[in-house]
Amino acid sequence: MPLEKFAEIIKNISVWILPLLIVLIPLCALFKRIALYDTFIKGAREGVGVGLRIIPYLVAILVAVGMFRASGAMELLANFLAPVLNIIGMPADILPLAIIKPLSGSGALGITTEIANQYGGDSYMARLAAVMTGSSETTLYVIAVYFGSVGITNVRHALAAGLIADFAAIFASLFISRIVF
Repeated sequence: MPLEKFAEIIKNISVWILPLLIVLIPLCALFKRIALYDTFIKGAREGVGVGLRIIPYLVAILVAVGMFRASGAMELLANFLAPVLNIIGMPADILPLAIIKPLSGSGALGITTEIANQYGGDSYMARLAAVMTGSSETTLYVIAVYFGSVGITNVRHALAAGLIADFAAIFASLFISRIVF
């Protein structure tokens, strides 16, 4: 019974969170006397500049991800690690998602879509893939693109912290999906 109650609470929160934010952000800006539209336009202008600076890094990481998947190395790795994955309760078909997610959000979304198409959208595999996609970060992508665009070269601690968080997200996804689904 507690899991059903928890699921109901999460469902209610997810329905109301976006409309609540849409109302609260302008109200906070009004309260603080911030010119919301002007601030938005200034941020959008800066965003275009950042977008132009990160294009070379973005192309490099997307090419690397594409080569990794097209070479068949991903499938070889999944087959090699299948016995270890069984011990921790991770289906081998989820491993490509766990590998690609730190590299590319769009690549991870593609793999999640493939899993949903293969197993069905309401299957345990599709739900696990969705939870894992939403729970982890594109750590290597962020380091390559955003750190590179502003000239940060010493990424040692950020890389370690990001990858530890990604591993934690993978294990949390497995644990939570097993309980909830």
